[in-house]
Formats: sequence, C-alpha cells, structure tokens
Amino acid sequence: MIRGLFWVGFLLSVLLLNGCTGKGTQASARKGEGGVPVTVTTVVQRDVPVDIQVIGNVEAYSTISVKAQASGQLTRVSFNEGDYVKKGDLLFTIDPRPFDAQLNQAEANLAKDQAQLTQAEANLARDQAQEKYAQAQADRYASLFQQGIISREHSEQMRTSADAFSSAVNADKAAIQSARAAVVAAQAAVENARVQLGYTTIRSPIDGRTGNLAVKQGNIVTANATDLMTINQVQPIYVTFAVPEANLPAVKRYMSRGKLMVMAAPQDASSGQETGVLTFVDNTVDPSTGTIKLKGTFMNRDRRLWPGEFIRVALRLTTQPNALVVPNQAVQTGQEGSYVYVVKPDRTVESRPVIAGVRVDQDLVIDRGLAAGETVVTEGHLRLAPGSRVQFRDASGAPLRGRPRKQ
Repeated sequence: MIRGLFWVGFLLSVLLLNGCTGKGTQASARKGEGGVPVTVTTVVQRDVPVDIQVIGNVEAYSTISVKAQASGQLTRVSFNEGDYVKKGDLLFTIDPRPFDAQLNQAEANLAKDQAQLTQAEANLARDQAQEKYAQAQADRYASLFQQGIISREHSEQMRTSADAFSSAVNADKAAIQSARAAVVAAQAAVENARVQLGYTTIRSPIDGRTGNLAVKQGNIVTANATDLMTINQVQPIYVTFAVPEANLPAVKRYMSRGKLMVMAAPQDASSGQETGVLTFVDNTVDPSTGTIKLKGTFMNRDRRLWPGEFIRVALRLTTQPNALVVPNQAVQTGQEGSYVYVVKPDRTVESRPVIAGVRVDQDLVIDRGLAAGETVVTEGHLRLAPGSRVQFRDASGAPLRGRPRKQ
C-alpha cells in the first residue's frame, strides 16, 4: 500500500514537471521568434563631398591704423565708433588755421620770387640791348681808328664800354637762374604747405568698419605719434586655417584642376554657412605643428564673418560620385578590423568586413564590403552574433512591421 502511494506520487511529480517544462519551452520559442530588437537602416548611394574640416580664424582683408600726420587740436570727429565708412569719407578734422597761415606765407614768398624773376628778365633784356649798341659802337670806333680818324684812346674806351655791358648781361643771366631756382623753391614750399593743410582733414583710405576711438574731440594730437582709430575691411574678408601637411599633396593636386571651395560657419551654427574660395597656400610648413597655413577669401555680403572669431572651416577637395553611405554607428571595430551587421532577407544577420572611407558629418563612406539597398544594423550590436534573428524597431524603440524604409 505504501509502495503504491509512493509510485503514484512519483508519477504525478513527473507529469507536473513535464508540463512546466513544456510551457517554458513554448514561451521561449515565442520569444525567440521575435528576435533581438535592433535599429536598422538601408545603405544608400549618393554623391559625397570630400572635405578637410578644421577650425579657422577670421582675418580682416585689410587693417588700417589711422594716425595724424599734422600736429594740432582735434576739432571734429565725423563718425561714431563702430560705423561702416566708405573710402574718402571724412573722419577727423584738425585745426587748420596755423596751416592756412603757413600756406599764405608760402604763396606770398612765391609771388615775391616770381616778381624778382620778372625783374631779372627785364634787366637782361635791357642790358642785352645796351650791349648790342655798345658792341656796334666799339666796332665802328675800331674802324675809324684803323682809318686814323680817331685816336686809340677813344677806340679803347668804346671797347671797354661794350665789354662792361657784356659782363652785365652775364650777370643778368645768372640772376635769372637764381630767381628761377628761388621760384621753384617757393613753389615747393607752397605745395608742402598745401599738403600740410590737407593733413588737417583725415579721410578713410578704405571701405571698412571703424573701431574704438583712441583720442576724443578737443585733444591735442601729435603727428605720427598716436593711433587715432583702426579700420578693418570686412568685405571681402579672409578666413585663415591650417591643415596637416599630409593633406598638402591632395590640396595641390585638386588646386591644379580649378579653384577650391571653402565653407565657413560659426561654431555654434546659429548663423548660415558662408562660401568662399581658396586663395592662398603658405610657402612653408610649420615644423612645430606639422601644418600648413591656408586662406580663403569670402565676399561676406551679410557681414556674418567677424575679424578675430573662430569658426568651423571645410575645404572641399572634390566630390566622390555614387558613394555608398551608412551612419557612423553602423560600423563596428573588431580584432580583424571594421565590420557591419547585414540583415539578410530571412531577418538573420551576418558579420561582414568593410573598408571605410571618408567621414561626412554623421555618415561614413564605405569603399568596399556593401552594396546599395542592403540593410545594416545601427543599434543593438551588443546582443548580436552571426546568424542571430532580429526584430526591427524605430528610433523610439517601438517594433516595426515589415522592412525599414530607405533613408
């Protein structure tokens, strides 16, 4: 009786255990049918720009330090700090009265020297006429002396008088040369006085934006001593940046085919991107950093680029046509190199080695290993192994029905 009860209990325990095991197996099977949840995307084919991305610095196209070239009182400032000015606009006025007086004096000296020159020329004309008459008299008296009509003394007196007039003519010519030199000197003095007077009005030499005013109206300024203000030309404008020397051969190669485009944008990306062209490659690689300096020229029509600011720069070398592109996170790195998980039609995955190319924003170009239209895993790699079955989900983690759309 006891033995019978034992065997009955044993059989019941076995049946209960088998029932529990069967239910667990069925649940596990149902769970396995869903697969590992992953996020996937489709390999797309498109033209991809090949860029060198660095941080650059904006540099004014031209910087002018405005200084006074004449000493005196600063009587007027004709702009406000930070104004945009055009070439030739009036900036400063220095008291012109002392320079007006100097100009008037120089002009008076010029008039005096010109009068003296006129007088010297008149003296020359007079003495030349007297010389001519005296020379004719001397010749006539010499002829009379030869005929014995007059004495030698009279003949020699006329000759002496003629020689005196000749000397006077030579003196007049020398006086004229001296007077002409004096006129030239006086004219130079007048021009210098006019130049000095012109320095009392200071005009903008370029189009640009004015900076901080160093000397206020009413102060005394000294010629060539103090910077009054600085003007930066911002249209066009330079963007200076450095690239590794390893990129120099590619830059030179693509430059030989045409102008290279340079894109610049503020680091906070709050403003739009500006586009310019590469206009300068330095002639020396910096040995301390292993980089070479380049410059791009931008028209900066909207004045978004500001001298001195740091910006993100992309130098476009070329465009790679029909490149295969996947998100960066799709490419994993293992002991044998880079690989991706490719989803096969039966929703199992295979690990496929790939050769990655250039990086474009958040995407990566695949040079070898994938084909356009294939589906690759972008999230969920840690739970995968070759042959694992997967379940598609969207970015929020919700399951997807069917295959994901092409991106």
